[in-house]
Amino acid sequence: MKKILKSSLVLILTVASFYSFGQTMQKDMEYLAADKLEGREFGSKGEVEAAKYLAKRFKKLGLEPKGTDGYFQVFSVKPKYNPHAKVQADTSKALEGRNVIGFIDNKAEYTVVIGAHFDHLGYGDEGSLSEEKAIHNGADDNASGVTVMLQLAEWLKGKYTNNNYLFIAFSGEEKGLWGSNWYVKHPTIELSTVNYMLNMDMVGRLDKEKKLAVYGTGTSPTWNTILTKIAESNGVKMIAKESGIGPSDHTSFYLEDEPVLHFFTGQHDDYHKPTDDADKINYEGMKTVQKFIEDVIASVNDAGELEFTKTKDEDSRKAPKYSVTLGVIPDYMFEGPGMLLGGVKEDRPAQKAGMQKGDVIMKIDDLDITDMMAYMKALGMYKKGDTSKVIVKRGEEEITFDVTW
Repeated sequence: MKKILKSSLVLILTVASFYSFGQTMQKDMEYLAADKLEGREFGSKGEVEAAKYLAKRFKKLGLEPKGTDGYFQVFSVKPKYNPHAKVQADTSKALEGRNVIGFIDNKAEYTVVIGAHFDHLGYGDEGSLSEEKAIHNGADDNASGVTVMLQLAEWLKGKYTNNNYLFIAFSGEEKGLWGSNWYVKHPTIELSTVNYMLNMDMVGRLDKEKKLAVYGTGTSPTWNTILTKIAESNGVKMIAKESGIGPSDHTSFYLEDEPVLHFFTGQHDDYHKPTDDADKINYEGMKTVQKFIEDVIASVNDAGELEFTKTKDEDSRKAPKYSVTLGVIPDYMFEGPGMLLGGVKEDRPAQKAGMQKGDVIMKIDDLDITDMMAYMKALGMYKKGDTSKVIVKRGEEEITFDVTW
């Protein structure tokens, strides 16, 4: 009878803990993606309120402040004129934003950085794929990543103590990785003590096939030895991307020669639109992503300092430079040859030429576009006003478009 009562008590406590876990996750998500934060644009009142909320959450979780002012690392950026922005920022004034930083000090030699950006597009004046001026709540992009980061912070207390853990909620990612770029140039711990960096950006829409893109798998030989097994044990279809360069904050750490992994559950029709709301989030999917990341942390706890390797498609310390763009959103989950268009921006070269969402860019003039990096490198060969022939695959048909950059 005592054994039965004990087993029943354990089951009740486990269910209660799981229920509380889910409630906390949903509460964080609903706060960060609420209309009252007005889209959390860098430098806005909503961004400040979101940062204050995250600082309170860090404190409640028992994380030590590791910013330059408590949990905050305030920084300013003077915006550049952007010819593609719907509303121009005042380039005479610097914009002020803040990273939010907390620390678990296990007195270890090395520190793991776990990050996610918390800013979004505000009312969508710049970067929006919608013509509607409305609050862009950014539930998936990227309240989802921040929410999982908070859950990891709670999970890691007292666990896997061979590393310290630095949690950073970055701002300014949507403006061009401003927060993470600032942090690696003004670190609050010695960068030489960073073991590796994990980044979560858009992890709230895991689909029925449980497809999870993991970027940076080539940045350390350690990753390939563990990731396939972790994917199998979690029932996840992993889409591995070797490059340490990508459109999120892990890139800033990769460029400082740190092993990185970036987690992403895929593009969707609400990306950079006012419809990216909390009611569309897959919370069970977020828990799956969290479990995957927990297994990564556990698997390398005894590995010491991870070896860094440059990825084969990156020969320099800088991403390709270019002054033109087609005005398209790549589908980062695409596995085939070419670059699949997950979105096409209004009144930009691709849309003017007739390209559509779902087209796969195969060639720009004589340049084969094998993937997104090949596309970025191709852009560096053109300047505004140049013309090109762009070949896309639409279904089974190949179509050639005349494009003016």
